[in-house]
Amino acid sequence: MTSATEQPETPAARRRAPRPRLIATDLDGTLLHDDKSVSDRTVAALAAAEAAGIEVFFVTGRPARWMDVVSAHVHGHGLAICANGAAVVDLHDGGRFVEVRPLETAGALAIVETIRTAVPGSSFAVERTTGIHYEPQYPPFQADPGAVIATAEETLSQQGEGTGPILKLLAHHSDLAPDEFLSIARAVAGEHGSFTRSSPTALLEISGPGVSKASTLARCCAERGISPEEVVAFGDMPNDLEMLGWAGTSYAMANAHPDVLATTTHRTSANNEDGVAKVIERLLAG
Repeated sequence: MTSATEQPETPAARRRAPRPRLIATDLDGTLLHDDKSVSDRTVAALAAAEAAGIEVFFVTGRPARWMDVVSAHVHGHGLAICANGAAVVDLHDGGRFVEVRPLETAGALAIVETIRTAVPGSSFAVERTTGIHYEPQYPPFQADPGAVIATAEETLSQQGEGTGPILKLLAHHSDLAPDEFLSIARAVAGEHGSFTRSSPTALLEISGPGVSKASTLARCCAERGISPEEVVAFGDMPNDLEMLGWAGTSYAMANAHPDVLATTTHRTSANNEDGVAKVIERLLAG
């Protein structure tokens, strides 16, 4: 039985729409269950899509070092888009960086200074290709034994071999509502970077200007001669909005943020109900 949140295509619609050439899916809150597992049904659907000649790209805010959960399920090209578009990595080669679109140091410093002034109580972390660095006040959301603790200004002033490019800046606030924090930060510092969020807390993810899941996915598709109309995308949070708007066909998960539900034209079941797999199965059956 179809969930009330789903909008399945009719047989006539399936005949009109060509089979996609690429599926782009977010991970947390979308492909993964809340326990961060990949269900057997989803594993089978991903493999079936690749076997049918449809490329699958994982497009996530996660850093490369957190991609073990899906590294066994990427086929063919082996590539994934990480850090909200700041990096393309090869999961067949241990997460090797294939392309990096960094946030420049001057821009990162300007963002920190501006947000500190406008929103007292903000704390920061810096995600580099070499690992994460965070301030003493910043709450580490996942234990990382390789993390370096220092102020953002100290971290960003470090240059030279071993520091690695900046993939994204993270800003956290303990009291503000997530969307309020995002709105304020964009208003005061938006000229210096691309601001988004994917956490239920007031945690902002800041990339270089013009860097997003959508812009990096568009580059990967252009290299393959794939048009937006040939892409089906899945997501659930504000950091997916540009990608969902760019793709020819987009699906919001039933558990998605209100802005995502308002932007997309299709719905599928929640992440814990294998919503992505259900759509892939229908696409292949059609």
